[in-house]
Amino acid sequence: MQNAVNIHVNGEPRTWRSGASVAELLRELDIKIERVAVELNLEILDRAVFDQRLLQDGDRVEIMSFIGGGSS
Repeated sequence: MQNAVNIHVNGEPRTWRSGASVAELLRELDIKIERVAVELNLEILDRAVFDQRLLQDGDRVEIMSFIGGGSS
């Protein structure tokens, strides 16, 4: 992969495209942006900045999905 960065996604090492945003990462992983929370290097990101936050070498990304349900 040309111009790549090494990141961790949910604890797993990955080589990813340099200059990609958090939103692009989620889209390429087929994850719906509106159904997750993202922590980047221990900072919980507002969805409004997913397109502006670019991934850098060494970043640690934690993606947490929301699961619906409740008690009866």
